[in-house]
Amino acid sequence: MISHPQISCVIPFWNEGTNIFPVLDEISKVSFFSEIICVDDASDDNNHITIAGKYPDIRIIRLKKNLGKSGAVKEGIRHASGNYIMLIDADLRNLNHAEIDLAIRSFLKAEDLDMLILRRVNAFFFVKLYRADVLFTGERLLSKKDLELILESSDIRGWQLESAINTWMLLNDKNVAWIAHSGINRHKYIKWGILKGFWLDLKTYKDMITAGGIYNILRQLLFFAKRELKPEMLQAHKFQSEREFEEVH
Repeated sequence: MISHPQISCVIPFWNEGTNIFPVLDEISKVSFFSEIICVDDASDDNNHITIAGKYPDIRIIRLKKNLGKSGAVKEGIRHASGNYIMLIDADLRNLNHAEIDLAIRSFLKAEDLDMLILRRVNAFFFVKLYRADVLFTGERLLSKKDLELILESSDIRGWQLESAINTWMLLNDKNVAWIAHSGINRHKYIKWGILKGFWLDLKTYKDMITAGGIYNILRQLLFFAKRELKPEMLQAHKFQSEREFEEVH
């Protein structure tokens, strides 16, 4: 890992089972991270023990009470020492460390960017219809100072985090761009069953809307993060489609 700039990677998780280990395998290979912090949001299993044993360089923070994704990220940021923060979801499939390195390098070279969103280009079509592959992806890089201001500016709860970040960036005229990456999330109904997954999906969308309000959500849909950040060089890695990923794995 390089010492400058200092970039902390924060990964909140809750009851992810074995889903988190392929993510940590790739994240551990990213050369730009000065530290990796996993925040266990009071999971019911002992994954924090397994992670500590398997990844000794990763810092584990275990919460005694479930605070939701936003609360877990707040706790992770409180312990982070980097002046930049990269947020990564714990349930991603098809993550590639070379893409993460390329995204960070491109962000740092751009100089005029306040936040870079890693767009999930392999998301399903209906997700792309309302730009959730950009607006609500959990993979994003921004300054710790800005993120702290966002977290302190309002009482952000549950799954409100991404929407709240977008709204703050929009209202403060920040420069935001997206870059393609091949990671894709695991659907809640697959992880936790149809009924629980459906209920959690409804809660997620409710949180996203209430974080910024209908007006700001519409502004995000129409105007936010429209710029694509072109990588500094072509990458040999080719994005796999959802079908190709399922066939391989």
